[in-house]
Amino acid sequence: MLATERFPKSGAYDPAWVAENQMGPNALWLTEWLIEKMDLGPGMRVLDMGCGKALSSVFLAKECGVSVWANDLWIKPGENWARIRAAGLEDRVFPIHAEAHALPYAGDYFDAIVSMDSYHYYGTGDLYLSYMVKFLRVGGQIGIVVPALMKDFEGGVPEHLTRKREDGSAFWAEDCWTFHTLAWWKHLWGRSSLVELETADVLENGWRFWAQSENAFVKAGTNIFPSEAPVLEEDRGRYMGFVRMVARRTK
Repeated sequence: MLATERFPKSGAYDPAWVAENQMGPNALWLTEWLIEKMDLGPGMRVLDMGCGKALSSVFLAKECGVSVWANDLWIKPGENWARIRAAGLEDRVFPIHAEAHALPYAGDYFDAIVSMDSYHYYGTGDLYLSYMVKFLRVGGQIGIVVPALMKDFEGGVPEHLTRKREDGSAFWAEDCWTFHTLAWWKHLWGRSSLVELETADVLENGWRFWAQSENAFVKAGTNIFPSEAPVLEEDRGRYMGFVRMVARRTK
């Protein structure tokens, strides 16, 4: 259930490891999709923002040969360090605990900055991109993948997204207001004088991949929260999916 021709590199990783360490949509699939549009190679320094349990960081180090600063607020660095050591990447992946608005890095330090399924929680403000890119060298890339709206709502949030589940929760929670359309993200990043937008698109059948991974985690018994798959399968991509953004620092 965690194998797909669309993401062949991800399929080489132990599915039990992926399921055990998941914190949302399949981090390896999102990372593999993102790096299709990024210039990453051995010797580069990469900041992985909101890395969760460092699955994306391990993937980047192994697949691209880069050194990765695995930055997260909620997962303790010691926990990620154990996973990093188990992967044999002690010399290339470095766990960091830092809040997104108080990063401890030197200016112009990174060759690339990436973020999977977290940037929308801290990066929707008008000034955040300007703050983030100061840690990126001129010519370096910043790339994100975020859950997103495929179109804006008309007349409020659709009923199938707000319907209560057995535990009383609903798919659409207050933090889902950080979900925006591709046009919204293009406008936000496109007006910056510090970067040049290179890629802005949506993942074809993104809702299917999201639901597929949710169903796999349910099957594995590793889902922490109620599965989003039933809602995604009812939605069928009318509203829910993923946006990919890649820009290059110009000055």
